[in-house]
Amino acid sequence: MRVLVVTKIFPSAAEPLSAPFNRQQFAALAERCQIVDVLATIPYYPGAGLLGRWSSAGRLTEVPAREVIDGLPVRHPRTLFIPRAGHGTWGPLYVASLLPYVPGYRGRVDVVLASWAYPDGFAGVVLARLLGVPAVVKLHGSDVNHNARLPGPRRQLAWALPRAARVVAVSRALADEVAALGVARERVAVVMNGVDGERFRPADRAAARAALGLPATGAIALYVGNLKEAKGVLDLAAAFEPVAARRADAHLVVVGGGDARPALEAVAARLPGRLHLVGPKPQAEVPTYLAACDVLALASWAEGTPNVVLEALAAGRRVVATAVGGVPDLLPDPALGELVPARDPAAFAAALERALATPYDPAAVAARGARGGWAASAAALHQVLDDAVAGR
Repeated sequence: MRVLVVTKIFPSAAEPLSAPFNRQQFAALAERCQIVDVLATIPYYPGAGLLGRWSSAGRLTEVPAREVIDGLPVRHPRTLFIPRAGHGTWGPLYVASLLPYVPGYRGRVDVVLASWAYPDGFAGVVLARLLGVPAVVKLHGSDVNHNARLPGPRRQLAWALPRAARVVAVSRALADEVAALGVARERVAVVMNGVDGERFRPADRAAARAALGLPATGAIALYVGNLKEAKGVLDLAAAFEPVAARRADAHLVVVGGGDARPALEAVAARLPGRLHLVGPKPQAEVPTYLAACDVLALASWAEGTPNVVLEALAAGRRVVATAVGGVPDLLPDPALGELVPARDPAAFAAALERALATPYDPAAVAARGARGGWAASAAALHQVLDDAVAGR
């Protein structure tokens, strides 16, 4: 099978830590396919390079046109968008920007796989029609729970998704959301993300803390992800403050970067030595942070199936998280962690304090929370693509 992937969430030379789940799944998929070519798009508008300090598009202007990432041939088309012009223009502009690539792929691919609802899903369906092949759209969470609720994108997705041969969701909750966009439920497949079992497994807590320079004693909560308001990082910080006031040995370690960092720095200034902002880290270092912590904390407002929860469970660490998206499916047993309502720092604080005070067996958590690896996830995705190509 020859697969053309279209996505704006993929690593690049400028953002090597971006979307590791796509990188790992598509690399595993390539082992089952004749070809997996990736069009990992780069947002662009005239003058973007002059605003590199303030604009993510500006910081990406230096990304090369071609790369090889995890053995995958990756091209980085520049896709035009107009800042502040409204999300509704992005889909058509995205398609127009990719049109020059269509002749080179005609007769050379069997299916288009678009990863992210909008504009990728919309564009993937259009490109597949131009190439005369089926389209499969993979959805992740916030692309449907937030982006698809905006009027312009919703209209375009209501046209595109029912015309996709199959739609892939990373959780049952997300699959249910897709039906509201007019997709027949029998054409929606749930394909869970995988987890690298060799990298994420129980490890010695004391050794990990020593390696990271974290306190040898006390209770440590960990957050790993983008520092964005919608990821609940400010709610998490608000929840941690009363916990820190009641427990002198409590610490919160935050791994990641993003727009919410200044607000988190203000909280850290009020809690000297207790809230540790360590910045973004390569995925290879995340297992050590998970080994060092007592509990993973995730206060997101919306999610698909967050890989960091899968990784924490594989590493034998309990989780306190908001009951959004596919997270409840990952924590069906109180032994694995606790669920609380989103946007409720007081409830999160109470759950976090209970979790930090509750001893548990990491090996039992890892065994109870075990999920398939990336090979299994890629095999399930391959089956969906094969069904689309065969018209099943």
